[in-house]
Amino acid sequence: MCKCYEHAIVITNRALVNGDFLEQLQKVSQVHPHALILREKDLSDMEYEKLADKVLELYGEAGIPVFLHSRMGIARKLGCRNIHLSIPFLQKLSDSERGALMMDFKEISVSCHSLEDVELAVKSGATQIVLGTIFETECKKGLKGRGLDFVREICANCPVPVYAIGGINEERLPQVMEAGAAGGCMMSGFMRM
Repeated sequence: MCKCYEHAIVITNRALVNGDFLEQLQKVSQVHPHALILREKDLSDMEYEKLADKVLELYGEAGIPVFLHSRMGIARKLGCRNIHLSIPFLQKLSDSERGALMMDFKEISVSCHSLEDVELAVKSGATQIVLGTIFETECKKGLKGRGLDFVREICANCPVPVYAIGGINEERLPQVMEAGAAGGCMMSGFMRM
């Protein structure tokens, strides 16, 4: 078991799992990652809510925080105080909705791709940043990674923890942490472990 998993955030993707998705998440919980972001953007709200309820129970028992991806209504309904959002989603929120965001959620994770994104995220109450794309990845073929200098620049100017995403694996996780990141996000590594 890699000790570094305590600095890793699991990004879910059912399509990458061979076998039962919840069994895979159970297996992943045993390496005690820092947190899990339940992505699964393709699911209807009803399907997502049903899955989120199971994942929250499973990871709650393991003491691992779960962030629901963009589905604020479902998070509120299920009592989940952690949410993960994108910059375009944040940009659509009114000032009052941003205020409610900070009232309703204890932890707010935001995907960012520039210093301007980070500034907006922090102003909107972000408690952590998911920064990408750092290395080229299967998930976004052809998109050149921004590299470790980008991680250093953002981390030097960001008041909240930064988690690198994009091509992060066990070997690259220490590299992004040496560049100032609190850790990294992994999808394939966890969905196929």
